[in-house]
Amino acid sequence: MNIKPIKNKKNYEDALKRIDDLWSAKKNTPEGDELDVLTTLVEAYEENNYKIVPPDPVEAIKFRMEQMGLNNSDLIPILGGRNRVSEILNRKRNLTVKMIKSLNQELNIPAESLI
Repeated sequence: MNIKPIKNKKNYEDALKRIDDLWSAKKNTPEGDELDVLTTLVEAYEENNYKIVPPDPVEAIKFRMEQMGLNNSDLIPILGGRNRVSEILNRKRNLTVKMIKSLNQELNIPAESLI
């Protein structure tokens, strides 16, 4: 096992290829240990270089509306009025905690996407 730190994209791609080769390795074997170490290194590299930015709250709402086939008027019971729905979707009004809870419960949008 000759493992080195992942310092650049080439090292990263090489590690991913080796992980693919080792994927079926059994635990507590040299190959399994190598797989464990490489996946840890890859996770650390990805965390530092490929951060996932949470979606914009309005985009999260619009995405869920599209998924569920909803239109703006379907949000009236959740957000509290046609004007309020329009203001939220046009970014003229921020979501309140009550709205975030309602969207989370009614449309199953993760709260962290709405905050």
